[in-house]
Amino acid sequence: MTRPGTTDGATAATGADSPWTLRDYALIADGERGALIDPRGEIAWLCAPAWHDGAVFNGLLGGPGRYRIRPTDRWNVWGGYYEDGTLIRVSRWVTADGIISCREALAVPADTRRVVLLRRIRAVRGSAVVDVDLDVRADYGQHPMTRTRQEGATWRARSGALCVRLTGAEEARPGPDGGLHARLRLPEGGTHDLVLEIATEPQNAPLDPHSLWSATERWWKRAVPDCSDTAAPRDTRMAYAVLNGLTSATGGMVAAATTSLPERSDTGRDYDYRYAWVRDQCYAGIAVAAHGPHPLLDRAVRFVADRILEDGAALRPAYTVNGTPLPPERDLPFVGYPGGSDRTGNRAGRQFQLDVFGEALQLFAAAARHGVLDTRAAEAATLAAEAVEDRWTQPDAGLWELEDRWWTHSRLCCVVGLRDLSRQLRTPASADWSRLADRILDATRTRCLHPDGHWQRADDDTGPEAALLLPLARGAVPRTDPSFSLTRSQVVRRLADDGYVYRFRHGDEPLGDAEGAFLLCGFTMALAAHAQGLHTEAARWFERTRSACGPTGLFAEEYDVAQRQLRGNVPQGFVHALLLECSALFGRAADTVSSAGW
Repeated sequence: MTRPGTTDGATAATGADSPWTLRDYALIADGERGALIDPRGEIAWLCAPAWHDGAVFNGLLGGPGRYRIRPTDRWNVWGGYYEDGTLIRVSRWVTADGIISCREALAVPADTRRVVLLRRIRAVRGSAVVDVDLDVRADYGQHPMTRTRQEGATWRARSGALCVRLTGAEEARPGPDGGLHARLRLPEGGTHDLVLEIATEPQNAPLDPHSLWSATERWWKRAVPDCSDTAAPRDTRMAYAVLNGLTSATGGMVAAATTSLPERSDTGRDYDYRYAWVRDQCYAGIAVAAHGPHPLLDRAVRFVADRILEDGAALRPAYTVNGTPLPPERDLPFVGYPGGSDRTGNRAGRQFQLDVFGEALQLFAAAARHGVLDTRAAEAATLAAEAVEDRWTQPDAGLWELEDRWWTHSRLCCVVGLRDLSRQLRTPASADWSRLADRILDATRTRCLHPDGHWQRADDDTGPEAALLLPLARGAVPRTDPSFSLTRSQVVRRLADDGYVYRFRHGDEPLGDAEGAFLLCGFTMALAAHAQGLHTEAARWFERTRSACGPTGLFAEEYDVAQRQLRGNVPQGFVHALLLECSALFGRAADTVSSAGW
């Protein structure tokens, strides 16, 4: 099928290869931007200098620009792994004559003005011959490399407004389009370093690979805790690594590293997730707080507090990581990932989503519980509570960013947040917040509790809703309240299949036809079962959901159960956050059982 404005030869014209299934991509990230690496050794996607800026490598969407390292022997099998507790990736190829690896990372600590990409090739077994191709195309492919020149051991070039440096490729030769090509030969056991820098202005600081690698290794060692006290230590360390990689120094965490990857082929459900959703930020902070105090919690509190102090009751659902409004949607001149589109920007930034205030209150309460809520954040918490009081009766777009309605989930989130805050912040307003929570719960119970006793999606929609499990698990009603058990049973019966959980029903369509299983909901189901003391069942939901990743260990938003494929943008930050929260809580429960001698 040919997309409007393209031809069947669109990808051939840009030189892009066919993309891989989403489960096969790996991520390296430094908090300010992230790169997707495919099994061929190509950087298929990288935006610079920031997450929301134009991509310089656009192959994921069928656009120009590439940085590829691969064996010249095309008869090979690919693999790879992350070094534990980091986003340092080791790509690996077994060829007919040997084994070649490439260690890859974005250098940290990061600089917002420049990205430094480290790649170390190793001939693991036998000698190695690899091809290196570099073609930087700034601003979504609009600007080829120009002024390409060699200065000693360093190549320099420009791509639009960006300055490019490459070291380690002295023997490279420029092509007619300004890009560089080199063929490297390594003896068995030999290594070769390449360092690529893309910056907003010319740089002259040495690009010493050994010091850059050492600094990067030290940074990751400090950033990710041991996690041996959790239910799934290695996956939890991976979750910490992903959240660190997606979180800017400003505190803003992008929802995912990519744009326009389809949730369902040719349905128009593909969006730009390279922005910081306040809700997702709260999920990450609350999850980390379940494990213990950590800089990620501090950053989440700072970012959310800044947005509330600036915008008050007019808080937007999402911002750039710099705290600015989202840009309007526009199309890119690419063919797009198969089944998806090629858009940037996001319209959700203009919506009113009431639950965001409730999640912010829960985040601030979690910070107060650990003694890390400063006076500025406490002021933001008060403003958020006041916004709930002013706006809780208004219809909103809700968690799923749909039409404005009286969504049950939004109100229950506010109930949890107000109660948590009233317990953690002892101020003259604490009693008022508790009474407001009771008033919202009473009104919501009157309007949104089904005659059969379970909570329904909205006052005018009696259908089941998996998102309701999260505020219920966090205490919107007592754990012994019949509505909790009845709602969870309703979700299990009508929204779960083969151990996976879906968001809600799409008319009469069977589960899995309209969209994939929603991994956030699988982990919230596990939290809900755990909250009710059903620890074995909680473990089953947790284990089933955390299996829904690719060989790289990254999660997308959705999982196509029938095809065992990821769907939507990758990696999805809030899925990794909820895995972390489950693992922390379940690990603590296991320790309690063990210490009790059960």
